[in-house]
Amino acid sequence: MGPNDQLRQVAEQLVKGCREGKERENLDKLYAEDATSVEAYAGPEMGREVQGLKAIHQKHDWWESTMEELESSTTGPFYHGDDRFSVLFNAKAKNKDTGEVMDMQETATYHVKDGKIVREEFFYAM
Repeated sequence: MGPNDQLRQVAEQLVKGCREGKERENLDKLYAEDATSVEAYAGPEMGREVQGLKAIHQKHDWWESTMEELESSTTGPFYHGDDRFSVLFNAKAKNKDTGEVMDMQETATYHVKDGKIVREEFFYAM
């Protein structure tokens, strides 16, 4: 037993894209138009939860304009039933304004329906 083919394909494409720096391609290819993204905490520029592919793109815009990624690794996917998987992300990033360098670790859980990611949830190690 294991995850169904549709879930496995989405999960493997997402992880491969993250490892190759193709996160933007992943958004347009793998996410539903009305997908929801949920952070562990509200950020300075946006609330904790955003709805829709456009808003998720805006989250990526904010990250790319604020942070410089120095190192990163992606581990997974880790499957949970036929509709979810998680991925572990490790990164070293520098705040472009302050120069502060941070080691970051987060787990993301992705919910898949009809071959598209419909919800992502991020969990942070603090």
